[in-house]
Amino acid sequence: MAELDQTDRHLLALLQANARESAANLARALGIARTTVVARIARLERIGVIAGYGVRLGRQMEDNSILAFCGVSVQPKSAPTVVRALQRLPEIEELNSVSGPVDYMAVIRCDSHARLDKLLDEIGMLDGVNHTQTSIVLARKIDRRRAAG
Repeated sequence: MAELDQTDRHLLALLQANARESAANLARALGIARTTVVARIARLERIGVIAGYGVRLGRQMEDNSILAFCGVSVQPKSAPTVVRALQRLPEIEELNSVSGPVDYMAVIRCDSHARLDKLLDEIGMLDGVNHTQTSIVLARKIDRRRAAG
């Protein structure tokens, strides 16, 4: 892993909170020159510490959707096919291989319970899927990744 100093870590935290923040505002918050901020960001991108930039959903979008965690158990040797099929489902925000009683854990966001029900049927019917186990999120208690505000 690349050597990161305290300024790099602070810069990363600021970018995680708002990746669209101007270099001038980042420089003020860090107490360094704007050109130094630009150079540090370029270095962090070049060495792979920053892999890209994305969109985090706002509170209104999150509050009006159903979030669920779905454990997926697959048949041996069918994992690549199942992963490719899951990748085509836009409601799956994240898929992780995990240890334990299931092979994968999917983070799913749907706009309704009806869509979640249909999606879980689709997942369960994929060739190579043995079974699924799903938990619907009732309330988020801690989220250090959510945008401020």
